[in-house]
Amino acid sequence: MAARALLLGALCASAVLPVHSFTSYDNDFVDPHYVLARNFNATTMLAQQAIISTAEQLATKGPWSVTFKNITPPSGDLHDYMSWAPYSWPDCSKAGNTTVLTPEQIWTTCPYVTRDGQFNPDARLVDDVGSFSDLADAVFYNAIAWAIDGQAAHAASAASFLQTWFIESDTGMNPNLNYAQMERGPSGQMGSHEGVLDLKCMAKIASGILILREGNATQWTADLDTQMKNWTTQYIGWLENANLAIQESKAANNHGTYYFNQLAALQIIVGNLDGARGTLDRYYKGQFLSQIAANGDQPLESARTRPYHYRAYNLAAMITNARLAAYLSYSAWNLTSSAGATVQDALNYAMVQSPGTESASEIYPDVAAVAAAYGDPSGTYASFLLKQAGTAYVEDPAFLWDQPLSDNGLVQVTPTSTPSFGAASSATASATGGSGAKTSAESPQDSGAGSWRDTGASILGAFVLAAGSFIYLL
Repeated sequence: MAARALLLGALCASAVLPVHSFTSYDNDFVDPHYVLARNFNATTMLAQQAIISTAEQLATKGPWSVTFKNITPPSGDLHDYMSWAPYSWPDCSKAGNTTVLTPEQIWTTCPYVTRDGQFNPDARLVDDVGSFSDLADAVFYNAIAWAIDGQAAHAASAASFLQTWFIESDTGMNPNLNYAQMERGPSGQMGSHEGVLDLKCMAKIASGILILREGNATQWTADLDTQMKNWTTQYIGWLENANLAIQESKAANNHGTYYFNQLAALQIIVGNLDGARGTLDRYYKGQFLSQIAANGDQPLESARTRPYHYRAYNLAAMITNARLAAYLSYSAWNLTSSAGATVQDALNYAMVQSPGTESASEIYPDVAAVAAAYGDPSGTYASFLLKQAGTAYVEDPAFLWDQPLSDNGLVQVTPTSTPSFGAASSATASATGGSGAKTSAESPQDSGAGSWRDTGASILGAFVLAAGSFIYLL
């Protein structure tokens, strides 16, 4: 027993795990009309520079593929997406008389138990989840960077990464999540419904594709567009009909919220806008009604082991659903739960709670997004961000699309500060965010829910979350 415990501890301590050092928001959807109009407020120049820098950094990390993992799924097909449940831990006390078990024996013969909120580090030994997170960010940032400065390399990176992950015969992912968040052990060799959450950032993928498609980027070819739609159509079929996906669609907490993020974004990619509206309508007439109490609390998230994190995490998903809805001309920001509370009420409650041992920074992107959507006439949200994050909030990429939002006079604008656009685009777009989210001034694009960046001495300031880690805190 002691030997087995020592072996497991050594395995977790010594494993060489993949590292993802760039910042990632929990989820994002940016209206392509807003970024393609390029009518950005001058105070967003630092955010524009951060986007371009992040895009260039991510471009050096790809490509990514499910076939690059070192552990084969139970199907025997590396093209199947695979991940291990993050909170599952082995109990090898009844694994027989063997004194030392190999890692493979532990994964297959020891029963696994769930410890909510306690991340098992060896879950990262299979890192399709981290790879997809990196892919989504790379596509997202490179597409926006292309819209800002017109450099063909950005569009080429985004298109190439999508081709590798989804389309190429040697590296493409099978359109299912049958082996996502496997619990492991004798009875855990299939995925769990919670694994559907792994691909929640399809909303970022959708943003990137729409920007390239509607911006007429030459790198986004008709053939690639067709193949991407074909793959997405097949995956939508799995997401709507597979038993695991159906179970996830019924989840009342953040899992359900993110399920509707994902499905609506996929339907937008294939051009099924009516279907996407119907998907979001299901959410607002279903899970949303019970997610926010009259005082703004999110009881299902507050009941978890890390309430500050989970409130911010579900807020990010609710904000993303509202952004997707706005793109579809479906007005959602002022919809209320059964208790009469809005997303803004949820944010107002969450932002004044003590973070405890959690990072207070998790709420910052939600604050910025809500300020842009509902307005900030008294400067409450901008003042909160200034006090809590300092200069970081105007240096963060999301400040570009979380507009209008005051910069508190932090940005000193010079005539040569803003990146110049170097490639023509025929896209016609609104000068504002175009999301349909009404404020007292105009209709902005809202985005940014997740983590803020902290790169030490660089201008990117306040909070870093090793990308890939956030996705395990579910």
